[in-house]
Amino acid sequence: MESRRRCPARKQEGTTAFEKSVTMGWAIALHGGGGDIARTVTSERSELAQVGLRHCLEIGVAALRQSRSALDVSELVVRELENYPTFNAGKGSVLTAEGTVEMEACIMDGVTKRCGAVSGLSTVTNPISLARLVMEKTPHIYLAFDGAEKFARDHIDFSTPTGSNCHQETVGCVVVDNQGNCAAATSTGGLVNKMAGRIGDTPIVGAGNYANHLCAVSATGRGEHIIRATVAHDVAALMEYKGLSLKEAAEYVIEHMEKGTAGLVAVSNKGEVTMVFNTSGMFRACAREDGYSELGVLA
Repeated sequence: MESRRRCPARKQEGTTAFEKSVTMGWAIALHGGGGDIARTVTSERSELAQVGLRHCLEIGVAALRQSRSALDVSELVVRELENYPTFNAGKGSVLTAEGTVEMEACIMDGVTKRCGAVSGLSTVTNPISLARLVMEKTPHIYLAFDGAEKFARDHIDFSTPTGSNCHQETVGCVVVDNQGNCAAATSTGGLVNKMAGRIGDTPIVGAGNYANHLCAVSATGRGEHIIRATVAHDVAALMEYKGLSLKEAAEYVIEHMEKGTAGLVAVSNKGEVTMVFNTSGMFRACAREDGYSELGVLA
């Protein structure tokens, strides 16, 4: 990425954000992956994905109305996304070049900056919940492959994902609750036909997933590009150190990525939401306490 400079806020293709002033309140945004959707996703799969997103958004909204915490809601929603075989996460995870499944996930609490991450999972039903257990039940942040599977045997349900030829890349959810606390959760089966052992951006804190006292961010796209650009953390850093708004920061980061490589959803501690991408589309949905909601696919 180029050296940082403050640039004027401007609307760009593929950006949806709320520009009016906001008051404190809950907000939620989720995604089901981004990419060249018009070319790689059939209309039937697109419809199924939208049904899944709407269902998961409704679950998240209901939980927020019950005053559940941002961390709880982000995990809850991503668990539901993992259970939808339409998405490349959990049950719908894609296969490696060796015909195996290697799932990964990350969750982060913005208030405490506590986080947990896992990768190389092949039998865990909901990797996002294992990531939270790593955060809460171990002194570590990241467990992978055999170590993660061994830890999971004592703590979580197992199943064998059937594998998928889905080409979407990740599911994620970001939440700010009524207390202004932010959390982010992201899960994926990784890149389709990837080399066995390849780890993408999703479980790397600050790349595909990040939350702090100002915002929560979940990214999707080409993992190697997102890792090099530390996409999720850069949004937070631009807000904290440059004074950019959530919308400005998210647009700046994605604008400076190679076209067709990335997208993200983000919320701020003020209840703002933004969903921005430089691909042809991104499965996405959001809602705010004031009643606004949105669901979209293409730019």
